[in-house]
Amino acid sequence: MPRNKFGMTGMKQTSLVVLLALASCAGPESQLATGLQRAGLSKATAACMADRMVDRLSLGQLLKLRSLGSLGEDRPGSATEFMRKVRALRDPEILSVTTSSLAVCGLGL
Repeated sequence: MPRNKFGMTGMKQTSLVVLLALASCAGPESQLATGLQRAGLSKATAACMADRMVDRLSLGQLLKLRSLGSLGEDRPGSATEFMRKVRALRDPEILSVTTSSLAVCGLGL
């Protein structure tokens, strides 16, 4: 069977392309929403906040926020606990956007 310059057959190469395409489907918004859920926010609140935040923060800032999910526990935390984690990032823009998004999405203001 013919191989490309990386030593892959046509079938393996096609499989790799499909895998890479599927991996790119999970964009920053869905990744952030998942991270916010893992940090203790409800699914609805996390989705609403992620929708607002992806337009207001840089990719680097979104990645910082998404990483908060790794600090989550098995049980949901409170909004106060979540905001304590956000303040610990020491980024005023992240804090401002997150606070306003939580107020609109989580508290209905």
